[in-house]
Amino acid sequence: MERELLLLGLLRSHEMHGYQLNELIDRHLGASIQLTKPTAYRLLGKMETDGWVTCREEQEGNRPPRRVYGITAEGEGAFQRLLRESLSDYRPAELRSDISLAFLDLLPVEEALPLLGTRRAAIESRLQAVQASDQHHGSFQLVIDHQAHHLAAELAWLDQVITRLESGHEGH
Repeated sequence: MERELLLLGLLRSHEMHGYQLNELIDRHLGASIQLTKPTAYRLLGKMETDGWVTCREEQEGNRPPRRVYGITAEGEGAFQRLLRESLSDYRPAELRSDISLAFLDLLPVEEALPLLGTRRAAIESRLQAVQASDQHHGSFQLVIDHQAHHLAAELAWLDQVITRLESGHEGH
């Protein structure tokens, strides 16, 4: 329900068409939040069916009509409920690629090190993208700061693993 919470929260400020919502997310939170356009439109359609948002068509000049979304009173209630549930909930980060670490000792070190180097470069690139995000006022900055903190910790941990492998201590 995190994505629904995000969309409803953004619509609380004013009505927006789908493109505006996606641009806002991409421009300000894209490095921290992964929400594809098709997923956003699917969720908006579901929230419209659920009565959480309204949708009307708007036409500007010769442009194709676009759908403009607004939050309903029922959507505001859902937003408040989702906000409280999400703030009080904790779910550990799902680290899918950690399973491969359980079998790291089955690869020769000279093969494992370049693979971990590739992984490190991906994490570092993601961290740089998050750190390059615009500064935000208020609590939106917490999302970016939280992501940056996790990525920095992951990078530091991976550096320790690489150092251990390089020194011949696979961690057994």
